[in-house]
Amino acid sequence: MSLHKLTLRELSDKFARGEVSACEIVRAYSLRINQVEPKVRAYITQVKESAMAEAEALDQKLKGWRRTMPLMGMPLAVKDNICTEGVLTTCASRALGNFVPPYDATVIARLRGQGYLLLGKTNLDEFAMGSSTENSAFGPSRNPWHLSVIPGGSSGGSAAAVAADECAASLGSDTGGSIRQPAACCGVVGLKPTYGRVSRYGLVAFASSLDQIGPITKDVADAALLMNVIAGHDAWDSTSAKLPVPDYTKAFKKKDVKKMKVGVPREYFAEGLDQEVEQAVMAAVEELKNLGGEIKDVTLPTTDAAVATYYLIATAEASSNLARYDGVKYGLRSKQTKTLLELYMKTRQEGFGPEVKRRIMLGTYALSAGYYDAYYGKAQAVRTLIRRDFEAAFREVDLIVTPVMPTPAFKLGEKVEDPLQMYLSDIYTISVNLAGNPAISIPCGFSKAGLPIGLQIIGRPFEEETLLRAAYAYEQATNWRAKRPTIR
Repeated sequence: MSLHKLTLRELSDKFARGEVSACEIVRAYSLRINQVEPKVRAYITQVKESAMAEAEALDQKLKGWRRTMPLMGMPLAVKDNICTEGVLTTCASRALGNFVPPYDATVIARLRGQGYLLLGKTNLDEFAMGSSTENSAFGPSRNPWHLSVIPGGSSGGSAAAVAADECAASLGSDTGGSIRQPAACCGVVGLKPTYGRVSRYGLVAFASSLDQIGPITKDVADAALLMNVIAGHDAWDSTSAKLPVPDYTKAFKKKDVKKMKVGVPREYFAEGLDQEVEQAVMAAVEELKNLGGEIKDVTLPTTDAAVATYYLIATAEASSNLARYDGVKYGLRSKQTKTLLELYMKTRQEGFGPEVKRRIMLGTYALSAGYYDAYYGKAQAVRTLIRRDFEAAFREVDLIVTPVMPTPAFKLGEKVEDPLQMYLSDIYTISVNLAGNPAISIPCGFSKAGLPIGLQIIGRPFEEETLLRAAYAYEQATNWRAKRPTIR
């Protein structure tokens, strides 16, 4: 089998046994990227040359005494809003088109400590604001299953790279579904950890109380392998949880969900859900029942307020976070301006795309005098109600299962002119970010058009092990992960 087709764990095992060298791995992935990247366009920046140099040094180091770590020599891709020392980090925006960070994000430092190999930085919606990767200043990425449809967003490049075998695994960020939604679109696994489980230090902020870094992988076991490295407390992140990190790979000792209560919220199966998606998700629920799970109806009554709540809180935080891009400290600086105010205005006008400007204006309005209590204050109150809905449901069940998206991936350009319809693509994922719970997307079927459909499994805070166990049991009982796209 070609090296690029192996899962992260399979490739790691081969490397540990000395059956393949780091240089051979980089060569295999470089060839694959050269073959399919012109069509998929998953990457903004490629660093294959430096990856090969690091691979050569690693192979030389291991000649005398072969002792490896799980991610040593593994070729990964990283979403381009996660800081990488010495490597361009653009957030897919003209505002940061020339920004090279002088430091690594904590997750990158931990991967470097394992000896990983960075292949490049992947495409995204500008500053992670979008659901289709069409808001990138560098143009959209494409779905490997069908090049005319979206790969999802905002981590569309990361998901497309994994699905197209352009990396062994990748990192994404999830503010309202931006790991799970593209994972569902591209037929791969995407895990959004509990807020605070993975350090956000070095992640370029969109909405600080919602953002979370997580893995996008070919299967569930690979997600656990990556989580073992990136999870854990970080003194550089004040929101990082001081809790021990379990060995997530031990969650797979059982391949069933016996004694687990699985909740199905009726609010997620209402009008607007595509029939093919509903059938695939309900078939997955039936499979979980066959694996020993007890299926129970649950209710999340504040679900219908989630979209409005999210787009008030997220835009308000974005308007504050993006105020730093003023043309003074770093990034783009507009030319030929006479006053400081003119510098600020022209730099932002030239640097930000339409969606970023839209969200900054929405957020600034929500935070303005006279409207703060009416909008932002009430949104925070509703956020508390959403979290309490989950707390009440999890007193009755161990897991909650839902669709990831209302429809399979839609065509490129289909919703660009209708922002509201684009926002509704995240209707099933944003509540999880507002509540801070962990959730995972795994493949559970295909539409008649051959596009992947994702199943979302939601867990209690800091119970990623339970989440991974259920996802792994379902994955092993089905064969969806064996299907791979043919890129034409």
